[in-house]
Amino acid sequence: MTSKREELAANYFNCSERERAVFEAGIKLGTIYHQFVGTPVAAANVEILERAIEDGVRVQPFVKDVKVRISREALRRKKDEFDYQTLTGNLLNVELTIAVGGTTVVAAMDFKEDLRYPLMYVRSVESR
Repeated sequence: MTSKREELAANYFNCSERERAVFEAGIKLGTIYHQFVGTPVAAANVEILERAIEDGVRVQPFVKDVKVRISREALRRKKDEFDYQTLTGNLLNVELTIAVGGTTVVAAMDFKEDLRYPLMYVRSVESR
């Protein structure tokens, strides 16, 4: 059942349901990148950070599933008390599922070696 608020919000989108679902996926991926890059990370807190990102995204509109993995291979031991790493785009591997009406989008973000870039992209779009 769609709420009155959801109906009102839908009036602001001059696009198809499919386009709206892709838009919502992009918003979530951009949020993950720009909100969490720069967060201190270490082997001791990597799982906590992954769950915090997932839980923060999961409460947003239209999110059906989200999986975040931070590369353990790139994490290193502290050299001294003042040494620490921060989360960067090349450490993030994200997959999320968005559902708007009858449209489901699976989108992802991961570091593409050939591009040397943390690419955000659409894996699939399905409509019922």
